[in-house]
Amino acid sequence: MKYAALILLLAASTAVAGPKLYVFDCGMIYLDDVDMFNLTNEETSVRELFVPCYLVEHEQGLMLWDGGLPLEYAEADGPIARDGGSSNYETSIVDQLAAMGITPADIDYAAFSHLHWDHAGTANTWVQSEVIMQKAEWESATGPGGAFVETQYFDQLTEPGLRMIEGDHDVFGDGQVRIIFSPGHTPGHQALLVNLENYGPVLLSGDLYHFRANRTLRRPPKFNVDAAMTLESMDKVEAVIKDTGATLWIEHDKALADTLKKTPAFYD
Repeated sequence: MKYAALILLLAASTAVAGPKLYVFDCGMIYLDDVDMFNLTNEETSVRELFVPCYLVEHEQGLMLWDGGLPLEYAEADGPIARDGGSSNYETSIVDQLAAMGITPADIDYAAFSHLHWDHAGTANTWVQSEVIMQKAEWESATGPGGAFVETQYFDQLTEPGLRMIEGDHDVFGDGQVRIIFSPGHTPGHQALLVNLENYGPVLLSGDLYHFRANRTLRRPPKFNVDAAMTLESMDKVEAVIKDTGATLWIEHDKALADTLKKTPAFYD
């Protein structure tokens, strides 16, 4: 019995700590209407989209998930007008990380749900990181122009410096941080599942869903590259949520974001 107790004590003392998840405010998008999202103005009253960045702290390194709005938006004097609305960014992700004592060079891995300007607006900042990219996303974004793809925000990334993946991917090899391939919004769209020890698993949606109404109505936005593929990805992600008991965080959901702890606080 004494030996068994000692073994349990040693196992507990050497147990691997689970990851931590930090939430950053990386801007806001204000919409005139929601037609492009295949919703009517009567189906949702939401006109503000939160733009997040996330940092995963794992014993094997730091991983940035989604880079937020472009840095120049944080340097602008007030909101920047765009077709169909405007965007505003108070404090850049670089400055927010600096407040934690973290520089871009300290980020070991960076990954983006997709390469639209509001998720990969700072992609060039992370050229020293190992950038994990779906091959389909890279080939599409660097090919003929698509909606909301602005190559100047990731043109310093080069293919030899990318870790190209095709499909689901276990980032650290221990099941704690898993990329879930969920194409349809873009050809290489992906979500992220983070297994937190105390809070429980969290699934970060990327743009699989923009609004809660897109989820409840199973309604892909009009500008998605493939509506049928989006619906298949919705089914896949919902199955992951059911199988793992994960909490879905719709990344652009401001009502949700208002309830979340922001850095330097974290979830574990």
